Amino acid sequence: MSSHPSLIPCLRYRDAPAAIEWLCSTFGFRRQLLVDDGHGGIAHAQLCLPDGSAMLMLAPAVDNAYGRLMRSPSELGGCTQSLYLVVSDIEALYRRALAAGADMLIDIRDADYGGQGFTCRDPEGHVWSFGTYNPWH
Repeated sequence: MSSHPSLIPCLRYRDAPAAIEWLCSTFGFRRQLLVDDGHGGIAHAQLCLPDGSAMLMLAPAVDNAYGRLMRSPSELGGCTQSLYLVVSDIEALYRRALAAGADMLIDIRDADYGGQGFTCRDPEGHVWSFGTYNPWH
C-alpha cells in the first residue's frame, strides 16, 4: 500500500493562478505540478503539503466537458462539499487564514469529539475545515 493519499480532492477556480498563490501562502501547500494550457494559463495543478500527507488538484473553471460536470461554488451559488485537513499547529494556521482574508465560518474552538478546529471559505467560496482531531489515531 502506498504512503501517499489515494483520495485526492479536485477543485475548480475562476482564477487558478491566484487560487494557487493563496492556497500555498495561506494553507501551506507547495506546487508539485503546474500544467500550462498553451495560452499562458494553467490547465491543471497539483498542490501538496510539504510532508506529502495531502494533495489537492485544481483547474480553472472553464466551459469544457469536465467543466460542465464540475462547477465552482461561485457558479453554483453555494458549496456542495467541504474539505477537512488535520494540522498540528491550528492556532498559527487560524491566524494565517484570518490575515489572508479567509471568510471565517466557524472560529477556532474545541470540538465535541476532541481537538480544536475552525472552518473558513477561501476567496472563491470553497469551504475548508482544519483541526487537530485526527480520526486515524
